[in-house]
Amino acid sequence: QVQLVESGGGLVQAGGSLRLYCAASGGTFSVYAMGWFRQAPGKERDFLAGISASGGRTRYDDAVKGRFTISRDNAKDTVYLEMSSLKPEDTALYYCAAVRQNLGVATRSRDYVYWGQGTQVTVSS
Repeated sequence: QVQLVESGGGLVQAGGSLRLYCAASGGTFSVYAMGWFRQAPGKERDFLAGISASGGRTRYDDAVKGRFTISRDNAKDTVYLEMSSLKPEDTALYYCAAVRQNLGVATRSRDYVYWGQGTQVTVSS
């Protein structure tokens, strides 16, 4: 059983940056593909970025490509989401997720097995 805890969210002005963290425990982190999702009130949970277990492959949704960067440190059991040029429409609850998968990147919410509780990101205009 993998536990995921997100942190790093907060209030930021439009154009600003934030770095989100997702700390994993309870499993061998390096065999899990990881992903970041977000959900705004009244909307579905959307895929943002994913990274393979080794960190060698990444995928991004077009809405964040070029502004967000996913990375991981398997020695620290942590995955990161570096966000820049933030917009008010980026306001949402941000989740990290994990699935045991040695190859490739998972991009669908239903592909992931483990989820964190989320960290709130609010971008003011």
